[in-house]
Amino acid sequence: MRSFLGGVVAALIVVVLVIFGAIKTGALPARADGPLMPGERWAAHTSLNAATAREAPKPPYPYAQTDADIAQGAKLYVQNCAVCHGTANSTPNAIARGLGVRAPQFAKHDVMDDPEGVTYWKIEHGIRFTGMPAFNPALDEKSIWQLTYFMKRTPDHLPAEAKSIWENPSKVAPPTPMPALPETPGQGGSGP
Repeated sequence: MRSFLGGVVAALIVVVLVIFGAIKTGALPARADGPLMPGERWAAHTSLNAATAREAPKPPYPYAQTDADIAQGAKLYVQNCAVCHGTANSTPNAIARGLGVRAPQFAKHDVMDDPEGVTYWKIEHGIRFTGMPAFNPALDEKSIWQLTYFMKRTPDHLPAEAKSIWENPSKVAPPTPMPALPETPGQGGSGP
């Protein structure tokens, strides 16, 4: 029994050293345009689904789905999301094409199958190891719900004003620039 436990401990140490060595030497892929590692897609989806099941808001949701709120969500979408996810008549741009995990194009790939709480969670917190940022530092809770309700109705169930914005995004003014954030250690500069 003692030799068995010793073997298990030795095997764990070897695994940890191999992983550490792969990380330190750059053998683990860090390129956004590189192939996925075996099991990476499964691990990411499994973790994301477990996190949203545990943390996503549950009904009843705090804000109503008025036509005005959905139109405001359309404006927020054009200002913050369309660059990666496109609009009714756009094709993926250079940013969307360069993402390692391709951003769904909502004119073709809707999010109607996700509950509102899951869509809200993804907008609020972002998705690690993808290009999807967390919008909670930039948008307030109501704005994130407005985006959520817009996206849940895109592309086929939009009220008139929201549909007009979706189909003609040039109607929307660019977002107001946000004040600069103080640089935090480990961010900015020439690398991580």
